[in-house]
Amino acid sequence: MYGRDPWGGPLEMNTTDSAGTDDDRSRNLNEFDRAALSRRLDETQQSWLLGPGEQKKKRYVDLGCIVVSRKIFVWTVGLILAAGFVAGFVALIVKVVPRHHEHPPPADNYTLALQKALMFFNAQKSGKLPRHNNVSWRGNSCMNDGKSDKSGAVLKDLVGGYYDAGDTIKFHFPKAFAMTMLSWSVIEYSAKYEAAGELNHVKDIIKWGTDYFLKTFNSTADSISQIVAQVGKGDTSGGTGDPNDHTCWMRPEDIDYPRPVTECSSCSDLAAEMAAALASASIVFKDNKAYSKKLVHGAATLWKFARDQRGSYSAGGSDAATFYNSSMYWDEFVWGGAWMYYATGNQSYLYLASHPKLAKHAGAFWGGPDYGVLSWDNKLTGAQVLLTRLRLFLSPGYPYEETLKTFHNQTSIIMCSYLPYFNSFNRTRGGLIQLNHGRPQPLQYVVNAAFLATLYSDYLDAADTPGWYCGPNFYSTNELRKFAQTQIDYILGQNPRKMSYVVGYGNHYPKHVHHRGASIPKNKVKYNCKGGYKWRDSKKPNPHTIIGAMVAGPDKHDGFHDVRTNYNYTEPTLAGNAGLVAALVALSGDRTTKIDKNTIFSAVPPMFPTPPPPPAPWKP
Repeated sequence: MYGRDPWGGPLEMNTTDSAGTDDDRSRNLNEFDRAALSRRLDETQQSWLLGPGEQKKKRYVDLGCIVVSRKIFVWTVGLILAAGFVAGFVALIVKVVPRHHEHPPPADNYTLALQKALMFFNAQKSGKLPRHNNVSWRGNSCMNDGKSDKSGAVLKDLVGGYYDAGDTIKFHFPKAFAMTMLSWSVIEYSAKYEAAGELNHVKDIIKWGTDYFLKTFNSTADSISQIVAQVGKGDTSGGTGDPNDHTCWMRPEDIDYPRPVTECSSCSDLAAEMAAALASASIVFKDNKAYSKKLVHGAATLWKFARDQRGSYSAGGSDAATFYNSSMYWDEFVWGGAWMYYATGNQSYLYLASHPKLAKHAGAFWGGPDYGVLSWDNKLTGAQVLLTRLRLFLSPGYPYEETLKTFHNQTSIIMCSYLPYFNSFNRTRGGLIQLNHGRPQPLQYVVNAAFLATLYSDYLDAADTPGWYCGPNFYSTNELRKFAQTQIDYILGQNPRKMSYVVGYGNHYPKHVHHRGASIPKNKVKYNCKGGYKWRDSKKPNPHTIIGAMVAGPDKHDGFHDVRTNYNYTEPTLAGNAGLVAALVALSGDRTTKIDKNTIFSAVPPMFPTPPPPPAPWKP
């Protein structure tokens, strides 16, 4: 009988072996032991021989899908645990130890001045002020504007808006220009505003103005017959016996004299400028579709009124003629028409704005001493730059090309006139360009030119054009920026007097600003119409610093008199500060932040029809 040998060999079992002697059995066992020990036993075989307590540790670990050495397994697990411990320890240290944040580079001078210049608009707000107006010495004022009017004005809620300057009159003509300029700067340089942390602030400033303008006419109607031109009165011919915004020197919060409302029924210049303000703001607020649509509708209503009922808002010896007289309304038609086109995409507006006859009426072919000077009265230069933008980036072609090409050429000539190599305008010894030919209050014109020069240089850069020609000579876009920088630097203190003409910027700036609210202390004492004279005539500095206000500026000899009663030196205005803000944001930051080429064209349809898709492939 043969059985299987569990040790690897055959095992012969003899039934007669059991009957053998003990010696035979002993001999057989000895032979068996030698056979067994002559082979190496595997682990399974050893486990059969050893008891449970005697089993050796396994040298391998079965992980199911793979068998690994126990030694490698133990080391791997240990390393993983150690790495986890180290990582956790490092994370704990990083969390507990104070961090040293890398601060952004300090803001440049133009950005610092920009942040201050915007604060001026907070100080000029009328009506119920927002909670976070951030001008501690201002409060709610003129809460009855329109309601207490005795002139028979139809519109009774005229609370809000902005005071024009150092007085408390609300002149709508320069105010509309100021809002248009601010909107234009936001459309072109929203990224720079955002980098300066001022985008929401400037949009709030614009909305405060446009919300008010929507109150000054029936903005829900398609057709109107009158609009409000002014709130308050500045005629001083009646003396102190006729208390008003110029004969009295009072804080806006204490005003108790009547504030008449001036309406007009034929005021094309004012209506077209207000249309420009609402149209440009509609692009700023394009993401707020309901509000943007409301602004566009209001702008269209004003535009229709401007075109249908021709006339100048300052005609007939009105109060506005003394302070903000309008020379014509043709330039507002070009300017307003351009903004209406950008806001709506309706080509009828572009056709009008680029019509050669309208351009001729607006003075595009006259020349003259004030040619190329953008101001609250003359918008032609701004309109030419605005429409040159259209030609550079969209090139609409016929029937607009003839006038747009002329505007482009004229814009180039105007930019040449700003450069110091030409004699179109004189300069003071300190380097300030005399765009108003030595007349008072020069800075408001200078900042507008600085904005246009910087903007045009950015247009050329965006169009991959390195410069432009002045006659036979080619000039780099850097020349325009250099011009703008030298003029703004002069205003910020690089002038013979080392005087910053922006209040609160630098260490040496005007302390006797011609401004009622800033010159009278907020001390719970109400000073009446004449009672405020002692503060007007005081030789002491203003008790309140009107941060960011750009004063009227020096004379043609770089001279400046910091005297409160001399408004030709020390009075700030909305229109002046709007130009300053636009110029500062254009120059702020570095040149890697470009203009926004496309936002202004958001509502403009494609200039040329989209080509049809290719035909389907032919199949036999």
